[in-house]
Formats: sequence, structure tokens, C-alpha cells
Amino acid sequence: MTALAGGIGALVLGLILLIVWWGHFLTVLAGAIPIVLLIGGALAAYLGYEERKDQQQIEKEMNSATPPPVPPEPYPTQEEFNRVKEESEKYKKEVEELQKKLKNDQDE
Repeated sequence: MTALAGGIGALVLGLILLIVWWGHFLTVLAGAIPIVLLIGGALAAYLGYEERKDQQQIEKEMNSATPPPVPPEPYPTQEEFNRVKEESEKYKKEVEELQKKLKNDQDE
């Protein structure tokens, strides 16, 4: 409740002082406008410069970028399938031979 009363009091006092000091308010406003324009213009120029610099960097990267590698075929060809199948059979025989040899060595 005190915040409401304080806010209303500040609003009334500010309105009264604005009416009483209208000429001074216009003087301050007239002095503040060029300052705000200078700061806003400098900020806009800086942001424009940074945006242009970023755009040039992106263009430079796009021109020097290598094309992405061609992905492999999703499924092996029949030739590759047969080759892998033969290798797996060969390794399977080797494992069986090693197991037999290991069993013979343990029996001795």
C-alpha cells in the first residue's frame, strides 16, 4: 500500500515540477537529443561494420570450403559380400583348428 501511495505522490510531484520547469525541461531535452543521436549513430555504424565483417568471413569460408565427401553405398555389393563371407569361413576354420589343438595339448 505504501508503494502505491509513494508512486502516486511521485507522479503528482513530477507533473507539477514539469509544468513549473517547462522551459528548463525543453533545454535539457534539446541538449539530450544530439547526444542520443550521436551515441545511437555510432552504435549503428559499429554494428553495421561488424555485420559486414562477419558476412565477408562467411563468404571467404564458403569459397574455400571443400565439398563434403561422397558417402559410401549403404549396402555392400554382391562381390564384397562374397569376399567377406569367404574370409569369415576361413577364420571360422582357423578357430576350430586352434580349439582342437588346444584340446589335444590339454589331453597330453
